[in-house]
Amino acid sequence: MRNGPDRRGFLKCTAAMAGTLALGGCDRLSEAPWFRQLLDSAENATRTTQRFILGSGPLAREYTEADLSPVFKANGSVSVGDPDYRRHAENAFADWRMPVTGLVERPQLFSLADLRAMPARTQITRHDCVEGWSCIGKWKGVPLSQVLDKVGLQPRARYVVFYCADTLEETEDGTGQYYESIGFEDAFHPQTILAYDMNGRPLPIPHGAPLRLRVERQLGYKMAKYIMRIELVENLGAIGQGRGGFWEDRGYEWYAGI
Repeated sequence: MRNGPDRRGFLKCTAAMAGTLALGGCDRLSEAPWFRQLLDSAENATRTTQRFILGSGPLAREYTEADLSPVFKANGSVSVGDPDYRRHAENAFADWRMPVTGLVERPQLFSLADLRAMPARTQITRHDCVEGWSCIGKWKGVPLSQVLDKVGLQPRARYVVFYCADTLEETEDGTGQYYESIGFEDAFHPQTILAYDMNGRPLPIPHGAPLRLRVERQLGYKMAKYIMRIELVENLGAIGQGRGGFWEDRGYEWYAGI
């Protein structure tokens, strides 16, 4: 029981020092290496607790099959022009492999068959788009937590980044490749799945085949489609424009909770 009070005391002490120095005019406090290290130590100390407390937090509402939308709108990319993706699609993604790399203990390649062989979760949820429309669909897939447990996380891992096959528009780096990221509070939530089925059938291409993210406590733009690889990283600064996602690089919020 000693760790809880000690941690709380440490965080209080850190906050108190920050407040005192800020009031004293230390506007460069956040740039000081010692202070950054202090905050990182506090964050690392609470990561495991956060994973289990927030990761098992409230569920998004689930519906019945009677509530399914007759038409589920496909937004964003509805097709992919990448030649490798087209080749995999023509072969029903039988030869497709998804690398999971970065800050993991056991980098692995997962086939669609591998993912389908893992324990699955089925859920009927509402997709809320930032544009103002909603649809209810039935999703089946492997909980992301199971994939992360298989590869094992290094202590420095903080974010899960999803790299996708679709290109919406060229970005400053000239690629325009879609990507998205989430933190561990959502990555380990039981309703966060890598969906390979939609409404009882294999995921259609307009909806992100072979695999799309379902992170039900956030808005639709967080639910990356056409996932090609996953990377565990410590920070998001070197990816895209450093804001954590394709739309985030264009001004959207990184955490799009609903």
